[in-house]
Amino acid sequence: MFLSVFDVFKIGVGPSSSHTMGPMSAAVRFLDEIASDAWPRPAGTRVASLAVSLHGSLAYTGIGHGTGRAVVLGLTGERPDQVDPDRMDAIIGSVEASRSVTPPGHPTYHFDPKTDLVFDKKTPLPGHANGMRFSAFDRDGNVLLRRVYYSVGGGFVVTDTELEALKSTRKPAVDRTVPYPFANAAQMLAMAARSGLSIAQMKRANEEASMSPEELDAGLDRIWSAMDGCVERGLTGEGIMPGGLKVKRRARMIHEKLQDEWRQNRRNPLLANDWLSVYAMAVNEENAAGGRVVTAPTNGAAGVIPATIRYILQFQDGADQTSVRDYLLTAAAIGGIIKHNASISGAEVGCQGEVGSAAAMSAAGLAAIMGGTPEQVENAAEIALEHHLGMTCDPVGGLVQVPCIERNALGAVKAVTAASLALKGDGTHFVPLDACIETMRQTGLDMNEKYKETSTGGLAVNVVEC
Repeated sequence: MFLSVFDVFKIGVGPSSSHTMGPMSAAVRFLDEIASDAWPRPAGTRVASLAVSLHGSLAYTGIGHGTGRAVVLGLTGERPDQVDPDRMDAIIGSVEASRSVTPPGHPTYHFDPKTDLVFDKKTPLPGHANGMRFSAFDRDGNVLLRRVYYSVGGGFVVTDTELEALKSTRKPAVDRTVPYPFANAAQMLAMAARSGLSIAQMKRANEEASMSPEELDAGLDRIWSAMDGCVERGLTGEGIMPGGLKVKRRARMIHEKLQDEWRQNRRNPLLANDWLSVYAMAVNEENAAGGRVVTAPTNGAAGVIPATIRYILQFQDGADQTSVRDYLLTAAAIGGIIKHNASISGAEVGCQGEVGSAAAMSAAGLAAIMGGTPEQVENAAEIALEHHLGMTCDPVGGLVQVPCIERNALGAVKAVTAASLALKGDGTHFVPLDACIETMRQTGLDMNEKYKETSTGGLAVNVVEC
């Protein structure tokens, strides 16, 4: 099993990796297939119009998560890592006015978002809660090409056939092209013991099987720069977040109070919690506003990891860019194990798979750069994940605001606490990380659908929308 650090951490836009970035990427994949010769195109015909239907969680919370907007942007050729957030409204407005899309390298296709983009709550697709069906028609309305895609969390998109192939494999495939192909935490620890390397060093060796050290470091620095930029924008943003709940941004106000305390050297027994929380909230307020964000491992959980990195850089002597790289590599190793053995999708296993996974990754990265052994790092990840088990995904109004923003703040606090507890031990502990991950998977399977990003249960129905 090998999942690159750049698959775990992807630069994109808010508010959701599964409901925004995934559908945008699916639309681009569909356009690419239309333009290719990889499908049986009838002689003398051409695609004249497009249509898209959204199913399951995408249908229930897609409006609040910006799924429809993402599909429109994708059909114009925009990609999550390249689209300019400041131009998105204008692009969508142009499509709505012309009732057509003209992606680069394609002719103009008829596409009216009002009629050709359907939120179908009645017909779930069988493979995953986040299903999409894309169709291309000729000028007489005959179907020329139809594809089903699933957004499986963290911005990852697979076709229905790709998903079936993944499900038919009982165990994650071992990737023999990398030197340390661990598929679970037990294998990771065994390889670390045999090699004498840290988790970050093994992950680095795996990455450098396909790129140079310079390319890897540049990529890691680019990821952290995007994360840090998101924190900074969130700390300066103010006003009401979009969507209708009228939730105010709070990060800037809290940050100003903390800076005032800092300048006056006032004692604050909650110092760590406050700084962690404000950094996490800054990221997730920016995400909720549709800004530039990095999946970590998802958009809904994007604040946990940047918050802990910013905190360590600010308060730990000796923390530097090398520390950040090792943190990201360690966190990505844990994230890859969780994704391949359970899920990082809120629509599949609830928020335990999003903020829970982020906290586990963050705790592991933090323990690593604070000198933890591989056993202590694995222990830190397990503690953080264990204490998110059973967490539901119940966004009010289908928006990634309540309880998502504060939930990231608490995830960061739990991550730091987990790392601290693990570092005070010798790495031996009762519950293995692999057992905790399997418990999360089973809990997700047992969880009622109304608690898995459909906004039909939990806080989403018990809080009156303003």
